[in-house]
Amino acid sequence: MKIKETPLKDCCIIEPTVFEDERGYFYEKFNEKKFEELTGMNGHFVQDNISKSSYGVLRGIHLQKGEHAQAKLVSCLEGKVWDIAVDLRKDSPTFGKWFGIELTPENKLQLYVPRGFGHGFSVLSETAVFAYKCDNFYDKDSEGSVIWNDPDLNIDWKLPLEVVQLSGKDKSLPKFSERNF
Repeated sequence: MKIKETPLKDCCIIEPTVFEDERGYFYEKFNEKKFEELTGMNGHFVQDNISKSSYGVLRGIHLQKGEHAQAKLVSCLEGKVWDIAVDLRKDSPTFGKWFGIELTPENKLQLYVPRGFGHGFSVLSETAVFAYKCDNFYDKDSEGSVIWNDPDLNIDWKLPLEVVQLSGKDKSLPKFSERNF
């Protein structure tokens, strides 16, 4: 397992060591002990979530706040997604900055999204199956969010506007300047 830094403080890419031969491949998707040794951060996860979406679906920008804040370890099991992390920690030197990465089963990369970050993704393939491990349990009353197309963040979601598919909830989220996180 290799840890690669991103431009965002504490947000990192996990690249597995893959063993391949004529039969296929094997890799360790996650190892809590190695993760903690390499990053110095908590790698204990308590909840796994899976979503399946079609081309153009955009989910986000969401976070859990307060005592229910969640760090996430995300990956794409099928298809291709453009994954986004936004640093929403007011005391962070990278507050208000975002980072994007393409996640696919072929590249086997994972993104660690720390507590206090907003997270979202867009589906770039016909369908995608997306997985995320969370280090805290979901709590509806602890939701925070930022509208996907906020001009202050200026996120490139890698999709033409006419194909973007949003949930009703994601269409009416607050702006970054309204700071509900």
